[in-house]
Amino acid sequence: MTSASNTQNGYRAYLVGFALAVVLTAIPFGLVFAKALPFGMLFPLIVVLAVVQMLVHLRYFLHLGLRSSPWEVRLSGGLAAIMILIMALGTLWVMTDLDIRMMTMGM
Repeated sequence: MTSASNTQNGYRAYLVGFALAVVLTAIPFGLVFAKALPFGMLFPLIVVLAVVQMLVHLRYFLHLGLRSSPWEVRLSGGLAAIMILIMALGTLWVMTDLDIRMMTMGM
């Protein structure tokens, strides 16, 4: 392969990743805007689409594959995922506690 075809394949990968990212962003926004699903079904669907979008970003923009990357990269990715999960769950915990406290103060 020549250098020009490698460059074209690189651009093609970025365009595919960008298109997938846009679609995976537009779907949840469209579903919420149209109120197409009840919240009980919508929230898990948005979470799944967010995870898929993270995988798209890892594959197409950061060029990380689970099979081709060294174990250090997978380990650091797993640590980052755990830290993000702790921050997200901690935020939900604090916000729920604040909501409960604010509701009881009004009574």
